[in-house]
Amino acid sequence: MTEEAIILAGGLGTRLKSVINDIPKPMAPIHGKPFLEYLLSYLVKFKIKKVVLSVGYKYQNIFDYFGDNFKGMELLYAIEDKPLGTGGGIKNAMYHINNDHFFLLNGDTFYEVDLNKLYHLHIEEKANITLSLLPMNKFSRYGSVKVNGTKITEFKPKKFTEKGLINGGVYVINRSVFQEHSPGSKFSFETDLLQVMCNKLNFHGYISEAPFIDIGIPEDYKKALEYFS
Repeated sequence: MTEEAIILAGGLGTRLKSVINDIPKPMAPIHGKPFLEYLLSYLVKFKIKKVVLSVGYKYQNIFDYFGDNFKGMELLYAIEDKPLGTGGGIKNAMYHINNDHFFLLNGDTFYEVDLNKLYHLHIEEKANITLSLLPMNKFSRYGSVKVNGTKITEFKPKKFTEKGLINGGVYVINRSVFQEHSPGSKFSFETDLLQVMCNKLNFHGYISEAPFIDIGIPEDYKKALEYFS
């Protein structure tokens, strides 16, 4: 299994201004620790050896707290001098990745997926990207993902959905999917790559009902406080 991961940790936390002020969203405090610390501890459990933090806004806060090591796991920083979007941020962080495959996580969600099983499916299906899928009822905040078996066939836009699968934001990625994007270019991983290339590349989904926490809005931030209590 690959021992490298990228975490998108450049979020501004605009919708969390009532909860956090002037710090990157992944540094939102949860019982005296930044949210990012729980994410890193999760990666330690799966023996990840190196994490590249894709950072921008007030990244010094993250570096000052974590430095270059967390529980024996190497931490590297891919700094965006200008906003590159999620896709550009990943491409920028990939300079620190040595393997053909790596894990990718969002810095504002915690989805306790079994990374071993996610990676196994990725290799077994010879996938370009394998993402975690969470079953959900009655939702409108997220887009939904359509599958045929484990093969992803469509990413549907946000709208009220009675029952479906959402993208849980934990991925295994083959670096080759970014080869057509030039370094320093700004693009969205979700809309410019996932949606556009869905039927051109081999995308698979690993369905898991593991706990899912999203601190993007104050109501869900409160759920994170409860979950990690």
